[in-house]
Amino acid sequence: MEVLWAKPDPVTAAEVCETVCDARGWSLPTVKTLLSRLVSKQAIAANPDGRRYLYSPLIARSDYVGGESRRLVERLFGGKPASLFAHLAQQEALTDKDLAEIEALLKELKQ
Repeated sequence: MEVLWAKPDPVTAAEVCETVCDARGWSLPTVKTLLSRLVSKQAIAANPDGRRYLYSPLIARSDYVGGESRRLVERLFGGKPASLFAHLAQQEALTDKDLAEIEALLKELKQ
């Protein structure tokens, strides 16, 4: 999905593979399978272009991230975002800069 969101125009499976296959150890058939599943889930569109398909996202990245974030908090933290922050703080995964950014966001949300 990141590849599709990053490109202004629809892309082929081969173009997706050029971007991700080496880094992830994937092959072109793996990319095609993943793209097919995303089409089935109506997350992307596949439009024929001769003997190939051109793929483009049907959902915005922000909508996807929002939904996945909610599912993560629901599944792992009982629907309580504060529990996620507490977990990150306990695991020392938050830097002072992270904490300052979170504090600024909270102040902004309160206004």
